[in-house]
Amino acid sequence: MALHITGDTAADDLLTNNPLALLVGMLLDQQVPMETAFAGPLKIEQRTGAADAATIAGMEPAAFLEAFKQTPAVHRFPGSMATRVQTLCRTIVDEWGGDASALWSDGDPDGPEVLRRLKKLPGFGEQKAKIFLALLGKQYGFTGTGWREASAPYGEEGAYRSVADIVSPESLSKVREHKKAMKAAAKAGV
Repeated sequence: MALHITGDTAADDLLTNNPLALLVGMLLDQQVPMETAFAGPLKIEQRTGAADAATIAGMEPAAFLEAFKQTPAVHRFPGSMATRVQTLCRTIVDEWGGDASALWSDGDPDGPEVLRRLKKLPGFGEQKAKIFLALLGKQYGFTGTGWREASAPYGEEGAYRSVADIVSPESLSKVREHKKAMKAAAKAGV
């Protein structure tokens, strides 16, 4: 399945073909537009030549930070996010043999197990883990039993809540509208 999250063919191709890139994009998806977050892995690859966990984890932190800071920056908070990406990559190397897809493929896990694995990753809380699980199920071919329930409400069919639901410019607009409504409700104390 081809992903269409960023509007940039090269960035979307990397997300489609490199599970680590997709995981890093999800990690970066905070306090920046979704397209910026998920275009981050391509910027990292273009600036460092690295798209695998072992290489990124082993890079000199100062050099990796410089790659994050280049204009346009990978993230609006390059220092903390560069550190988080390297920490995530170290975890993937140490716990998953450098293979990000092992999180959802090793041992043929069900949805609740993948959610548990994701929540143990640095930078992945409950909500981010559920959104990523929904993305795996809706667009990345993950079919583990119970993934929709484990990712609720993000796994709901026909919803436009998160990056898991972006398949076109129209669906991106619907997700933005939903997020805007949720922020307004939170502000209003609803």
